[in-house]
Amino acid sequence: MTETPFEHTIDWNRFWETADADGRAGATPSTHHLTDLLEDFVATKGVPDSVADVGCGPGEVAFAVAERHPETTVVGYDTAGSILAENRKRAREDGVENVRFERATLPAFDPNQKFDLVCCYATLCYVADSETALRTLYDAVAPGGHLVLGYVTEDGRKHYDGRLADPDAWREHDPTFDPHEFARRFRLVLEGKSTLSETAIEDALGTPPRQFWEFTEKPEERWAWDHVPLVWVPK
Repeated sequence: MTETPFEHTIDWNRFWETADADGRAGATPSTHHLTDLLEDFVATKGVPDSVADVGCGPGEVAFAVAERHPETTVVGYDTAGSILAENRKRAREDGVENVRFERATLPAFDPNQKFDLVCCYATLCYVADSETALRTLYDAVAPGGHLVLGYVTEDGRKHYDGRLADPDAWREHDPTFDPHEFARRFRLVLEGKSTLSETAIEDALGTPPRQFWEFTEKPEERWAWDHVPLVWVPK
């Protein structure tokens, strides 16, 4: 049976149509934890001619790269048609001509082109077959290019379990925390079906991932480098 885009997670079409500002911010950690770090990466590795942001959501990373580097072609991919339409409208209204948005649903990814830089952040946790997703993402990287990944580790899964075990304690940190919604959204992680490690990535791609912290400082938030690390894989 063919897998539907939202079979393993929440309905992202509906989410982006109805979420308030806080909900959107919570679903877009790349805004704060990838955008600037990616610029550090580009400063070290060189400005890429082409970038793919897979699982782009509202396109914060895609727009940031496109606006900072108008010579770079940027493509944002997402499974939710509602957010793609919103991003296309924003690109038109803001006059950002070097970015476009297309539909893709991992683990399948066949963009019919190779990119110098492929990014996938805060997305693999919603994909049941992460091994296939890793391979298709890596296949889209041009020789000499890079794959940038953010993924949930086993320590991250345990942290998520802890939130559900004591939701009242977690509400002291986030008063809007809804354990039922959280459990549905991160079902794959909580069931151990979408947690990764450096070893798992190397086994899937045949190349060991490398830490971002080789050339930039770790974020202050421990979860950003322990529970959801950011790595890059050369091609």
